[in-house]
Amino acid sequence: SLPFLIRLFPSVLTKFVYLNFLAFPFFVDFRRPELLVNNTISLHLTTEPGVTVGIWHTVPSSRGAEAQGKDQRWYEEALADAHPVIIYLHGNGGTR
Repeated sequence: SLPFLIRLFPSVLTKFVYLNFLAFPFFVDFRRPELLVNNTISLHLTTEPGVTVGIWHTVPSSRGAEAQGKDQRWYEEALADAHPVIIYLHGNGGTR
């Protein structure tokens, strides 16, 4: 009966193969990365009308003391300075 169910509902197979509906570690609020990772803030970028992408901006540890207690505006200005930016695309998981 399993092949029949997979044929009938192919989206179920992809859910169980990738398990992207699970958020690990459990019971963690990924919208507040500063509780998990030092010098990190959650931002949202509008890439095109109707499409918003959530990102985490983490400054390097060399700027960690400078980032303590700063607001979102400081992190946005840090993205615009001369330092290189590394973009990490995590894959198909449901959380950042």
